Amino acid sequence: MVLRRDAVSLVGHVAVVTGGGAGIGRAVVAAFAEFGAKVAVWEKDAASAAEVASEVGGFAHVTDVRDPEQVDTALAATVGELGTPTILVNNAGGVFWSGLLETSPNGWDSLIRINLTQVILCTQRVARAMVDAQLGGSIINVSTIEGVRAAPGFAAYAAAKAGVLNFTKTSALELAAHGIRVNGLAPDFTLTESLRRMAPNGEENAKLMVPLGRAGHVDEMAGAAVFLASDLSSYVTGQTLHVDGGTSAAGGWYHHPDSGHYVLGHAT
Repeated sequence: MVLRRDAVSLVGHVAVVTGGGAGIGRAVVAAFAEFGAKVAVWEKDAASAAEVASEVGGFAHVTDVRDPEQVDTALAATVGELGTPTILVNNAGGVFWSGLLETSPNGWDSLIRINLTQVILCTQRVARAMVDAQLGGSIINVSTIEGVRAAPGFAAYAAAKAGVLNFTKTSALELAAHGIRVNGLAPDFTLTESLRRMAPNGEENAKLMVPLGRAGHVDEMAGAAVFLASDLSSYVTGQTLHVDGGTSAAGGWYHHPDSGHYVLGHAT
């Protein structure tokens, strides 16, 4: 088999991107459309959903992916408007500070629902549609580096994201017989509205904490998503791609703020 240029094409595919109204999700929507896919934006914010869908000629459906009925409605509307999805990006999520000693049962449940339960829900519903239509496909679960390392102050969030990584492996095995691939995408410092809100100095800190010396751009995450969605990754399943500038490999090594040399421990 000779690799062809059109292996990266998404023409003929219908893609669903949850949380597609902002940040990484919005960049993924734009990239998928650029490479030829018809894209459905499932987003709970009506204004941003409509805006991004209009920009790419896509389909917007206001959806809270934590709600099974809303997911079922969104899927039916997407199938009716664009056809059966062959690509799903589980990008929606949320985070707030949640120290171990202070986390309430409601806080724990909230973080698990928005970061893990809805991933399982959307995967199940869209995978069923793919199987019923006898279509293969690609499912991409957006996790984070916090799924593979400790995250003091964010225990519930990190636990949920770790759950996404293991769910990715298990669902990849269960769905392989149907020609459905399941992979993960794990960013770290990425220039999004959320990063700027939660870590105003994040871009500067990234220069020290990220081996490549800078924060990632949403388009770099979208590029990885295009790879995982396309035939370029046709033999890849059950894997998580860390698009993090090297932080998952660093193991505690940082650029010293004065010398620029690697040191083990905190950089500031």
